[in-house]
Amino acid sequence: MLERREYARGWFVSGAMRLWAGQLDRAIEHMETMLRLSPRERVGVPLLYIGMAHFFRRRFEEAASKFLLDIQGRPYRPRPYQYLAACYAHMGRTDEARAVVARLRAITPLVVPDELPLRNPEHCELFLSGLRLAAGEAT
Repeated sequence: MLERREYARGWFVSGAMRLWAGQLDRAIEHMETMLRLSPRERVGVPLLYIGMAHFFRRRFEEAASKFLLDIQGRPYRPRPYQYLAACYAHMGRTDEARAVVARLRAITPLVVPDELPLRNPEHCELFLSGLRLAAGEAT
């Protein structure tokens, strides 16, 4: 019999695949199922992926809350800071976006990535335009 953690891993993988396929609401559902099955022991980065799905749906408040939770659990990873900065920039919260970029620069010199593992060009542009705005670059 499979343990809950193994079921959770399957839901995580399914949610990740849905995210990359652009099935954003299904990705959120699958990641939330994963979190219910394994609330204490995390498999992968479900909060980041839920945040990304909300971000691509332009639900920036919901996305920002997930990125903040992800950062609390793993403050050394640059990707949630990048998405959080882009969220704040798209919400017009420029000072907060710039503060997140300053925290990001303490982790990595690469604020705006050269390449992204995103299939949808609109998602890439939404992310990069927000991140450039947060970093004070011309969009």
